[in-house]
Amino acid sequence: MATRCRRRSGKQAKRWQRKLERYRAIQRQIEENAPDILKSANFHKTREHIQHGNMTVNGHVMNVARYSLALSDRLHIRCNRRELVRGALLHDYFLYDWHKPDMQNPHRLHGFYHPGRALRNALREYRLTDREKDIISKHMWPLTVVPPIYREAWIVTAADKWCSLMETLHMHRGHGVILNKLRND
Repeated sequence: MATRCRRRSGKQAKRWQRKLERYRAIQRQIEENAPDILKSANFHKTREHIQHGNMTVNGHVMNVARYSLALSDRLHIRCNRRELVRGALLHDYFLYDWHKPDMQNPHRLHGFYHPGRALRNALREYRLTDREKDIISKHMWPLTVVPPIYREAWIVTAADKWCSLMETLHMHRGHGVILNKLRND
């Protein structure tokens, strides 16, 4: 009995080790492909606004970037990983709290309007490729009537839908919580 428990806990430890290694590899890819975005003062402001459930915009876009990379890996989808990461990080770069209505931001129609706002904000700060623009402007498809053109945009759109669902249902604690625990331990 004790041997079986040790064997099971050993397998579980190895599984957790593999998950941690995959997480760190994906995190490195994000850091390598978007250091300028990650260091941006405006990108840091995304930590101040809630996106879904109790997830910040920053936590959400980081999750979408991670899941986009994982999805492309798992399904063996060849894509430009740099543009995938950068588009995922900037897809919700609208820089306002959509939960608080004001005259400037049409919050009741946030789902329809925020991709354009995010694209305008991103264009002010970064030189974007056509793929990155497509990711940002069409990630809300089918609310954005025109579907994405590039596979990177389709990947981010799918990852965004998944992360949004998990965050809204409070089933996704977010990697920000996990990272903070790892740093504090």
